[in-house]
Order: sequence, then structure tokens, then C-alpha cells
Amino acid sequence: MSDVMRLNSLSPAPGARKNAKRVGRGIGSGNGKTAGRGHKGQKSRSGGKVKPGFEGGQMPLQRRVPKRGFTNIFRTEYQIVNIKNLNQFPADSEVNLETLRSAGLIKKKRVPVKLLGHGELDRPLKIAVHKCTKSAKERVEKAGGQVQIIGS
Repeated sequence: MSDVMRLNSLSPAPGARKNAKRVGRGIGSGNGKTAGRGHKGQKSRSGGKVKPGFEGGQMPLQRRVPKRGFTNIFRTEYQIVNIKNLNQFPADSEVNLETLRSAGLIKKKRVPVKLLGHGELDRPLKIAVHKCTKSAKERVEKAGGQVQIIGS
């Protein structure tokens, strides 16, 4: 019965836990007086930290390197659905934002949906999405279905 693990018999492995260094406790401790902080200077003071990226007044690397590129703040993010994932719907059914959401293919209500042509579709479906690639539209129409573009 001694092989059973109990919460009161758990203990860390030997050497896994170290005692905290008790600084400022007298000259004999080896960490008295200045408590391991040396003499004077910013790092010896309380709250004396240098902020991340600070290089002692030298121009920081983040400001020295040239900036490149452009971020369009008006960019539209789309939720992506591939046509291979639409084979789970029954033939001749209507696939819209509500059915895609209930099937777990999209997560958010207010983010527009784009249909991509990855994979094959083996049944006719009526699909209503915000955007659609040319290849996706061709494959849906080849399967006997149709794609309707809805306004966002």
C-alpha cells in the first residue's frame, strides 16, 4: 500500500528548490552592506532599471535600422472557407453565413467570408458569401451549383 501516491507525500526532487538569497544581513553573510548591488549608480538604487531597448543614451537599434513597408489601416480581413469543406452539406442546400457558422467553418458574425477554390466539390450547392475566387466559382458551377456575392 506504500506505492500509492498521496498529496501529503509529494515533495520536489532533491536540489530542485533553492533557498532565497537573504541579502543585507550583515558583513559575515557575504551579502551585507550594499547587498550585492555594488556601489552607487542607477542599478544600485531602488527602482533603478533601464527600460527595454535603452542603450545608455546611444541611438537604440530599433531607431537606427531603416523602416520599410506599409500597413494599410483600411485593409479588409476575410474569414476563409475552402470548397473542399462544403462537401459536408447535403446536395442542393443553401449555404450562407448562418449555416457556415453552425457548421463551425467560420467563427465571427461581422467579419466577411471569402470562398477559395482549394479541393473539389462533389455536389450542387447554392452558396452566398462576400467574396469568391475565380477558381472557386468555376468548381462550384462545374458541380452544378451557384455562387451569390452578398454585400458586406
